[in-house]
Amino acid sequence: MSSTPYAGPPPLIVVMGVSGSGKSTVGAALAQRLGVPFADADDFHPAANIAKMHAGHPLDDEDRYPWLEAIGEWLAEYDAEGGSMSCSALKRIYRDQLRRHAPRVSFVHLDGTHEVIARRQASRPGHFMPASLLASQFATLEALEPDEHGVVLDVDQSVDAIVQQYVDLIADPR
Repeated sequence: MSSTPYAGPPPLIVVMGVSGSGKSTVGAALAQRLGVPFADADDFHPAANIAKMHAGHPLDDEDRYPWLEAIGEWLAEYDAEGGSMSCSALKRIYRDQLRRHAPRVSFVHLDGTHEVIARRQASRPGHFMPASLLASQFATLEALEPDEHGVVLDVDQSVDAIVQQYVDLIADPR
């Protein structure tokens, strides 16, 4: 029998934050460490959303609704076995939409300064989300509220350190 770093059902998490915060990298690393499936919300975007962002235009709530529904359906599908999803989930209403599908989902908010995130974005050329939209991402971001299940972790550290910090928190959630 393999040991897991948590008691109870496997975690169902959404790794959230602005573009360039490391959601996909950390989400995949957490999935591997926790032994759960991983999905990247970017893969759920319809072509029209990708084209809009690539052209330098931020998505609006109408653009995001069907995308968030698809993500929520994935979370609901993996609720019992656990899973890790990378998704910006910048607004409370987006997180509420995901929770309607999977009420036990918790959020891992990868937080960092504009300078740190801009530096990280610069290291990933060719991504469909241009660095010019970073300011709109920060303007849209709503911090986790006290009644939302989740943690805030500083992105200005190694992926291994972030993963270990999360594992330590779920092993001893005091």
